[in-house]
Amino acid sequence: MPHHRGITSRAGGCVNLRNWQLQCLDPSQEEERAEASGEGIVQQPRSERVQQQGVDGFQRAKLAVFLSGGGSNFRALHAATLQNAIYGDVVVVVSDRPGCKGCEYAQEHKIPILSYPKNKHAQDGISASQLVDSLRHSGVDYILLAGYLKMLPTELVQVFPRAILNIHPALLPSFGGKGFYGMKVHEAVIRSGARYSGATVHFVDEEYDSGPILAQRVVPVLAYDSPLDLAARVLKQEHILYTEAVAALCEDRIFWREDGVPLIRKSWDEAEYL
Repeated sequence: MPHHRGITSRAGGCVNLRNWQLQCLDPSQEEERAEASGEGIVQQPRSERVQQQGVDGFQRAKLAVFLSGGGSNFRALHAATLQNAIYGDVVVVVSDRPGCKGCEYAQEHKIPILSYPKNKHAQDGISASQLVDSLRHSGVDYILLAGYLKMLPTELVQVFPRAILNIHPALLPSFGGKGFYGMKVHEAVIRSGARYSGATVHFVDEEYDSGPILAQRVVPVLAYDSPLDLAARVLKQEHILYTEAVAALCEDRIFWREDGVPLIRKSWDEAEYL
């Protein structure tokens, strides 16, 4: 019988994949079990948010959305929060282009906007340290990149470990990295002759598109697709995939294998991983 790795949630729950049972152990119990089994599972502190009263033991997560353009994914995520498909609320939007359509949408819904970094489009842009302080002051739990084209400052990534997600319009690790954004991604996919593309949600680190992959959806690349055709097909899946991933994040249904690969538990009622 194959040996399955143990995994931990960001909130500290441990899942033993050999018998598909959720085990929530205190740190001393978890250390003893890990030593005995040799699985090397590390117990992480359970988030304060999970311990507070709310639906099924959760209170609504506070979300920050970073964007640079039209905000299609932002709109889809915001709609999902209003419908409780995502158990959280967008409390702030951050943009390097405060005049973009996504920021207009935020203004219409009375969501505060921060400009970062300072540039010709954002003369009142704040510094990296001010950005970190502002997000902390707002009580932000998670950061969601939705078409944000700037590199995040290292200090921000370090303050929010395993708490920043990005959506990319291709199947990473292919067609990712610096310079691969927007229509350029779909043009490259078609030029390559790839028969499939899709969307990827991944955790963010200090590099472009290189963080751990959380979830993907696949679409076909048809024989006579234009970049616009492919972009439209992928975007439909982006809206679905990102909503599912953020919902899992807000409900602490993301678990980490000991090799650093994140998995989504389908629901707290089903011991199935996506």
